[in-house]
Amino acid sequence: MTKTADTSDSVSFSLAAKMRDYFQLIKFTLSFTVVFSCVICYLLAPKVVVYDWGMIVVLFIAGMLVTGSANAINQAVEKDTDAMMKRTGKRPVANGRMSQQEAYVFALLAGIMGVLMMWYFFNLSAALLSAFSLFLYAYIYTPLKKINSIAVLVGAFPGALPCLIGWVAGNDDFSAGGWILFGIQFLWQFPHFWAIAWVAHTDYSKAGFKLLPADKGPTKFTALQAVMYSVLMIPVGVLPYYFGLTGQTSMWILLACNLFMVVQSLRLYKEMDVKAARRVMFSSYIYLPIVLLAMLADKIGQMG
Repeated sequence: MTKTADTSDSVSFSLAAKMRDYFQLIKFTLSFTVVFSCVICYLLAPKVVVYDWGMIVVLFIAGMLVTGSANAINQAVEKDTDAMMKRTGKRPVANGRMSQQEAYVFALLAGIMGVLMMWYFFNLSAALLSAFSLFLYAYIYTPLKKINSIAVLVGAFPGALPCLIGWVAGNDDFSAGGWILFGIQFLWQFPHFWAIAWVAHTDYSKAGFKLLPADKGPTKFTALQAVMYSVLMIPVGVLPYYFGLTGQTSMWILLACNLFMVVQSLRLYKEMDVKAARRVMFSSYIYLPIVLLAMLADKIGQMG
């Protein structure tokens, strides 16, 4: 009896450990954030007037599969460099708990399933955009990180595409609203990612990643770039109201959030230290959920 119980406990422990590895493989928190943007932008689409929880859950699952696939490929490709960095050294492939082959097989199955779900439950355009985003992130952005800092620009496209994918899934078109939402998330990524690269510069440099605008590390030019993109977010933030996506309330919230990002980026330019970079990083973390939920609340309010 004891031996049977011990075996059962061992199997349960192994299963739980494997589940944790897969959660790490898909970078669950990052994937959740990406899919959150996709779902909110789906709900913002004008043709989505009834919020069907079944379709929302399907979109969430499909998005997690596609995003998880891209992240799994990323970890399989960067196995050796992840092992060199303190921040990523405990990831399952880098740590040796999971083989590259297992990661690739999971990525293939998850990617195909996610894209097919997008096609079957929504439309072909959303499926093709999902496949393109996966390819761009896994096979263009990932290897480019070791070659040139232009990788940040390239990576901003798959980083913002979930907004357009959500819109297209709901509206079945490429109208202005989808591109505006894409633009907001596209510009947001530059101060966000450069702040992360600033904070983790030592780790990234050790692994050979070239993610900051200047090869020699964090400079005034890096901070200036963060300021520039934060400023550009201000006029883009007015566009959802101008094109009738949302009302005045969310417009003012967007304006306040964008000004806050500008202030934090200016502080980084003035202070030029990790503490200021960390403020930009954490400000960017809270920016997206506030902005997206404000726009959604505004739309729901207008629907009555």
